[in-house]
Amino acid sequence: MKLRPLGDKVVLKQLEAEEKTVSGIVLPTKSQEKPQEAEVIAVGPGGFVDGKEVKMEVKVGEKVLYAKYSGTEVKKGEEKYIIVSQSEILAIVE
Repeated sequence: MKLRPLGDKVVLKQLEAEEKTVSGIVLPTKSQEKPQEAEVIAVGPGGFVDGKEVKMEVKVGEKVLYAKYSGTEVKKGEEKYIIVSQSEILAIVE
C-alpha cells in the first residue's frame, strides 16, 4: 500500500536517532532525541491552499529538516511515517 499525499502535504520517513554522543557515550533509547531530519517519501501535487497557490519545492528522495512538533505520525505495516505540510519543512539538506 502506498501513501499518496493531497494538496501541499509531504510524507516523510524519519531518519534513525543517534545512538552515541559526539564524545562516544552510548545513549539509552529513551534518552535519544527524536531527529528532525527525514527523507521525503511522497509529495502532494500542490495547488491552492487557503486561496494561495502552493508550488511544491521538495522532491522524493531528498533529505529535509522539519519543525520539531509538526506533522502527524502514521504507521503502515511496520513502517512509521510523518505527514507534514510543505510549510513545516525548514530546509533541504544537501
